[in-house]
Amino acid sequence: MRRFGTPEEVAAVVVMLASDESSSMTGSEVTIDGGILAGSSAAPRST
Repeated sequence: MRRFGTPEEVAAVVVMLASDESSSMTGSEVTIDGGILAGSSAAPRST
């Protein structure tokens, strides 16, 4: 997709998180960026 979420898409995630559908989610971070972060070349530095 290579695009950030629209306000409507972000609102849909907020509604889902506020609903009973997310009752088992705890301590989660939701990135709404259309896969931009997943497809980036950024990687943890190996030590």
